[in-house]
Amino acid sequence: MSNIFTPVLHPYIELRKKQVPPKVADLMLKGDSPIARFNRWLALKVTNGVGTMWCAYAFAVLALVSLPAAIASGNPVVLVSWISQTFLQLVLLSIIIVGQNVQATATDKRAEATYQDADAVLHTALQIQSHLEAQDAEIEKILSRLSGSS
Repeated sequence: MSNIFTPVLHPYIELRKKQVPPKVADLMLKGDSPIARFNRWLALKVTNGVGTMWCAYAFAVLALVSLPAAIASGNPVVLVSWISQTFLQLVLLSIIIVGQNVQATATDKRAEATYQDADAVLHTALQIQSHLEAQDAEIEKILSRLSGSS
């Protein structure tokens, strides 16, 4: 290794070697109160459960079971109300949003890690640039000595 230049690695580089990108599961176990962690866990479980085709089939069966009563009312408003308020608006929508918020938090943490990686790469690039400047200065000295001895 040359004595001309000694690179200084960004401290985050060593830290990132020991870390993995944050995952949703990491957020389930850390921070806040036990109740908040339980709420995140439950919301994520419900979101993951509801976000399957099997659950969609179960909801379709549930809807078909009670659909005749809504139709029998003869009022289209009752049918629309049954679809939107009874199930989707009051139950599923809020639970899914909470689960997606937990997932978004993990995405934010990954974005921060990506930013830190980019900062480390920038720092390294600046070090390379400084190294090249030091080499250029040494090359200039060598060239001036060679041209002076001719």
